[in-house]
Amino acid sequence: MLNMPRFLLDDARAVRDPYPVYRRLRDYGPVCRGGPGQWVFPRHEEVSALLRDPRLGREFPEEYQAVSVGEGPANDYLRRIVVDRDRPDHTRLRRLLVKSLSPAMVRGLREPIARLVDGLLDRFADERRFDLVADLAVPVPMTVMSELLDIPRPDRADIARLSTSLAQAFAVFIPPDRQREAHAAVVELREYMAGLVRERRRRPGEDLLSRMLAAVKDGEEPLTDEEIIDNALFVYYAGFETTTNAIATGGDLLVRQPHTQRQLRADPGVVGSALEEFMRYDAPIHATTRLALEPIKIAGLTIRKGRVVVLLLASANHDERVFHDPARADLTRAPNPHLSFGGGVHHCLGAALARVEGAVVFERLVARFSDIESAGEGVWEPSQGGFRFPYWAHRSVPVAVRPA
Repeated sequence: MLNMPRFLLDDARAVRDPYPVYRRLRDYGPVCRGGPGQWVFPRHEEVSALLRDPRLGREFPEEYQAVSVGEGPANDYLRRIVVDRDRPDHTRLRRLLVKSLSPAMVRGLREPIARLVDGLLDRFADERRFDLVADLAVPVPMTVMSELLDIPRPDRADIARLSTSLAQAFAVFIPPDRQREAHAAVVELREYMAGLVRERRRRPGEDLLSRMLAAVKDGEEPLTDEEIIDNALFVYYAGFETTTNAIATGGDLLVRQPHTQRQLRADPGVVGSALEEFMRYDAPIHATTRLALEPIKIAGLTIRKGRVVVLLLASANHDERVFHDPARADLTRAPNPHLSFGGGVHHCLGAALARVEGAVVFERLVARFSDIESAGEGVWEPSQGGFRFPYWAHRSVPVAVRPA
């Protein structure tokens, strides 16, 4: 126990590639130390079990959030959204969102998403080069979420910018100047969403916000306007941030590991398993935290009540005990029990939508272009906020393409 290695989430900011660190943690054992009162789990078996353990919660004491984001509107925003609530509030909020974002609704989005992707790719048929992040991974999920909430087109750029500022609230710690930015973004976004709520009550439509309001009006789910507004803002941001990272990772792999491109072209039917492999290879969310609600015995350790548990999803996805040759992307990998969408009651709400968007993007990419090659050095930067914080993320993946 005295020689147990220590892993601090914020240390990852200094490392572009944390996977060698993850491997050393896994080689040491199933658990290591984190910050004060923290235990870190790097292996698949324990991470998978703890994701589903009802003795772990997501509601942290107010002082935890005050340390990371300071005092202000972002604090009660974080205490109101579904991802950071435990039962029974989590159940109530999640039930509403699941009903509003139904499987039938998601399936119906495939053709509109295909038209969106084709429209974006049309612009590059002659230029034959573009950036997989700025020109595809960002605009596709952002546009999809804007359409789902029926955000007017002239407002979309501002709402996306403000949401990126709000995302800093999910960081472990942000400097005071960016804390002010996050709090100000919450205020402005709430005012905007409150206006949309008033408009949808006057003229309801088929959008996600109208569905949420209809469920509340019919008495199906008891929610306040404040809960509706904050969770609509959360769904909007969460709906594009993780999908952007997944598309960027997949596009980068098509370029850096050419066998993946050959696999996808040889059998376009593997696009579903390809997306699962992209998600496994570099999880959009590297780590998630939980709070022990009661003592838990696992891996020869007793986690005391009130301790923080850090689950390294990205490390678990590369566990050699579960995945053969994990550093090599295999688009036909089966089974592929990756943990990128989490597990248990907090399993990702938007997993089905992310799968549809990703599948369409990669289907259309290989159908439209017979070859996709690197067109220059990509750009990686540490995340300033959001679910990927503090890990590095793709900011640019320039490619050259040859139309099919």
